[in-house]
Amino acid sequence: MNHYTTLEFDKILEKLAENALSETVKTRCLALKPSLNETEVRRWMDETTQAKRMIEQIGTPPLSSMSELQKVIGLIAIEAMLTPDQITHVSSFLVSCRRMKAYLRKAEATDLKIAYYGGSINELAELENEIERCIRNGVVDDKASTQLGDIRRQIMITTDQMKAKLDALLRKNKAWFSEDFVSIRNGRYTLPVKREHKNDVAGAVIEISNTGGTCFIEPVSVSKLEAELYNLKIEEDSEVRRILYTLTALISDYLPAIKLNIETMETLDFLFAKGKLSISMKASPVGISTGRKIQIKNARHPLLDPKSAVPLNFEAGNEISGVIITGPNTGGKTVALKTVGLLSLMVQSGLHVPADGDSSFCMRNLVLCDIGDGQSIAENLSTFSSHMKNIIEILKLANKESLVLLDELGSGTDPAEGMGLAIAVMDELCAKGCLFAITTHYPEIKEYAANKPELVNAHMAFDKESLMPLYRLEIGEAGESCALYIAQRLGMPMQMLKRAHEAAYGNLKEESWPASSQSIAAFDKAIMAPKIIRQKDTAPAAQPRSSKFNIGDSVMVYPQKEIGIVYARSNEKGEIGVQIKGVKKLISHKRIKLHVAASELYPEGYDFSIVFDSVENRKARRILERRHEEGNVVIIKEGENKR
Repeated sequence: MNHYTTLEFDKILEKLAENALSETVKTRCLALKPSLNETEVRRWMDETTQAKRMIEQIGTPPLSSMSELQKVIGLIAIEAMLTPDQITHVSSFLVSCRRMKAYLRKAEATDLKIAYYGGSINELAELENEIERCIRNGVVDDKASTQLGDIRRQIMITTDQMKAKLDALLRKNKAWFSEDFVSIRNGRYTLPVKREHKNDVAGAVIEISNTGGTCFIEPVSVSKLEAELYNLKIEEDSEVRRILYTLTALISDYLPAIKLNIETMETLDFLFAKGKLSISMKASPVGISTGRKIQIKNARHPLLDPKSAVPLNFEAGNEISGVIITGPNTGGKTVALKTVGLLSLMVQSGLHVPADGDSSFCMRNLVLCDIGDGQSIAENLSTFSSHMKNIIEILKLANKESLVLLDELGSGTDPAEGMGLAIAVMDELCAKGCLFAITTHYPEIKEYAANKPELVNAHMAFDKESLMPLYRLEIGEAGESCALYIAQRLGMPMQMLKRAHEAAYGNLKEESWPASSQSIAAFDKAIMAPKIIRQKDTAPAAQPRSSKFNIGDSVMVYPQKEIGIVYARSNEKGEIGVQIKGVKKLISHKRIKLHVAASELYPEGYDFSIVFDSVENRKARRILERRHEEGNVVIIKEGENKR
């Protein structure tokens, strides 16, 4: 699995490449990889900071594309002659070098170290001036040599003489010609003679019109001038080639200095590409360490619209190995994971990130992730199989220096088994000592995280009034999926919601359930309020699992596989009161499996206070049942149902 692609690091590199001008530098941008050398990363980050500051203070640097220079160097290597266009590219590059040197000289006043790259740029004024003298507008100029100037003047004179003779023939015998102007055919000066008069004009037929009505004839009177013009053009071409070869040789002499300039300009192109990217993302330099802590403040995913993106605050490390993120679907959990991973890769690549400058990132040898569906038709993998395949590979690679990001851990299979696998994976990640963040819907994982010192719960905030996720990560407590609430707001019929609630949590008293025409506030009171009134009647045939446990049942509690005794039936949250080794706990019914029913362990009418009460409480209860006695107190332990 390509973790860089999953985290969209490749898209960041594409944006970086868009800010570069040279094709070589664009390729370098796309090949950028995070470094494990802290000194190197700090230097890269500092160079990005300097480039950004220089752009902001001095302006856009005068870089050129340099796209044709490598081709020019290749032609010189085989001693080929450069064309005027290719020589013009060299000239443009020399002008850019001269301007960049002046730009960096001005930037030296800012005391930015990269300004001193200007010392590596050679101002090749002699070569630049010679090219400018010889090449104008993509052609060799008349002033490139005295001989070329003389030849071109003679060409103009000869051409004018030919035109004068032809014009005289046109004016003298207008009836012979189909047009009243001189025409150039196959590079020869001709007259458009009507077919019936072709014998009246002495000369060679150069071409005949498509209709055959016109013959283009070169008169004998201009043939001598035409031959002279032909010879002049041969001389012109020879002189032009001599000048181009001379310029090519001159460029070759300066090639070592040109190559050094290319190397320096490509380095600056890369640095300024990073600075431009930082400006476009409104990014900042952040802290870097080899410790074991990530602290991100007010971060944004760099590919999201900064105007609408909600800042992310995230912290992990030191005594906290893992952050367990819960909350409703579309609430931004996946984006939060991607943001943490992507920003980590960017920092270790020396790039600024869209976060507060006092954020800090620790160096990680690997950023491993399992995010997205991952279903593969080609490999015949279901969503769950794909997740498991990725996670197994991640566990093989991860160590204490890694950052692991897992989205919807344990999803796509039986909830009980998925929950068990998720806890096993978290335990393994804790044992490896790596930093990790996962997203989940399982309430058991939330409870597990709350009781494990190395883990901390977090949730994505959700506005129940607007039914909109707030995309704000809040660390410290778990969130709710709000599935029934969202379904109701989206229009699911009330009777279907009632059936869903019964299946999940048990029955409500009929009078507490709102009619379909009642307000949403009534629904909130019935479903979302923490104190839901339970029916005391016998459960229907399709009992929810939470209502199948009776006081006195011996149960197995997962994932610890501890044996306990039920001391209280299910509450409104689906939690069962279980006494384990003398300690009373409220545990989700999903983590409990019946071991031995109470009916098989105790006789009918058995007094369970013998099992659950202390001797003092039992004695106090018997007294209260007979009479009031001043000072008599029954102690209720935490988690026990009050009476």
